[in-house]
Amino acid sequence: MAESRVRKQAKAKKQHKRGVETAERRSDENRLSSTNRDWVPWVFIPTGLLGVLWMVVYNLAGNSIGFMQALGSWNVGIGLGLIVASFSLMTLWK
Repeated sequence: MAESRVRKQAKAKKQHKRGVETAERRSDENRLSSTNRDWVPWVFIPTGLLGVLWMVVYNLAGNSIGFMQALGSWNVGIGLGLIVASFSLMTLWK
């Protein structure tokens, strides 16, 4: 028995739709995976080390350094902020 014309058209539409969805999915995957994130470790490592260094210098010699003395307790916030920024940058690394 011959296949009807309507069935052939429906089958062709279905294959075309499946092909378009596959092409869209591929383009989305390429767009997401094509980002170059080689810069991330070069930023998050110094940022974290700067935060740790800030905390160490503040705790050891904060009273002797003029601008750190003027900042007062904000030094803790600055150091922890740099460390948190470093950890959030780490999530970008692939």
